[in-house]
Amino acid sequence: MPDLRELLGIETPVVLGPFGGLSSVELTATVSSAGGLGSFGLYGLGPERIAAVAAEIRERTDRPFALNLWLPYQGPGERAPGDGFDRAEFDRAVADLGRLFAEAGVEPPAWPVPGLPPFEEQLEAVLAARPAAVSFVFGVPSADVVERAHRNGVRVIGAATTVPEAQALEAGGVDAIVASGLEAAGHRPSFLAAPEASLVGSMALIPQVVDAVSVPVIAAGGIADRRGVAAAFALGAAGVQVGSAFLATQQSVAPPVHRERMRGALAHETVLTRSMSGRPARGLPNRAVRTIEESGTRASFPLQNILTGVFRRRAAELGDPELLSLWMGQAAGLSRHDDAVDVFAELAAGVPARP
Repeated sequence: MPDLRELLGIETPVVLGPFGGLSSVELTATVSSAGGLGSFGLYGLGPERIAAVAAEIRERTDRPFALNLWLPYQGPGERAPGDGFDRAEFDRAVADLGRLFAEAGVEPPAWPVPGLPPFEEQLEAVLAARPAAVSFVFGVPSADVVERAHRNGVRVIGAATTVPEAQALEAGGVDAIVASGLEAAGHRPSFLAAPEASLVGSMALIPQVVDAVSVPVIAAGGIADRRGVAAAFALGAAGVQVGSAFLATQQSVAPPVHRERMRGALAHETVLTRSMSGRPARGLPNRAVRTIEESGTRASFPLQNILTGVFRRRAAELGDPELLSLWMGQAAGLSRHDDAVDVFAELAAGVPARP
């Protein structure tokens, strides 16, 4: 099995979790410059913006970094990519969310709403940028995608929440696998079964994935300090991916009230909910989550995510945590540092010395 450090050209096997809409060029570059693998989530970004992000990261660091893409996965109750949105579903969702739009003091979007950028256009932009690695969630990249990445000198990383998913990723030719335990923040990247049926904790998931595949396994979920890192390596991981501890730092673009809520959160307080985006994601419940869950209805992904994004953006401007997506993992309350450099040093202290 190749060493993760040699595979990715990094000094320390610590990977920054990609955050989608909460990704930060500064945070990505900080982690890479410290010797790890900074990651930037490209959810919703078109090719021109992807090219600009890669350029901005390179202006801040000459070290390896990763870009992250969502594969065009169609989950239960979701429309296939490119199908567009249903007007009746849009009207129902806008009506259901009316109270939250009003609380934020914003008007709901007008019909029609734009969809997500085509995956192929995003991929072309990523390959043209030639990051050290491209990571994927929600499935196995096709053989053509993997071959094109490798031809451009780009390593491929996949995300799994179960052993069968990890085996499917290895069969698909990925170079490394993120084993994402149920403790992890944000969206669950399950793809062979419903996320609710794929909730395996890191303590059980990591060693079983390590035993089932021959590529390096990156442990994710419940890791926020040197203790979690040491535990992950004891279970056989070749590296760790950390999200919440970095999201709570000054280099992230999470609103200050989001970061404050993370520091005080207890593991049992986080929930897995489809309310804010239409897909299951882990975060801290607030008034917006409770309002949507109590209504008993929501739009499918990505329409729900697009609609709630209207009042979430305004809530970030106002500093109102009750209308935000407070994504965080079960170890968020272990976040102790305000500077990503200090977080990285803490995590690196748990990495065992090379034999």
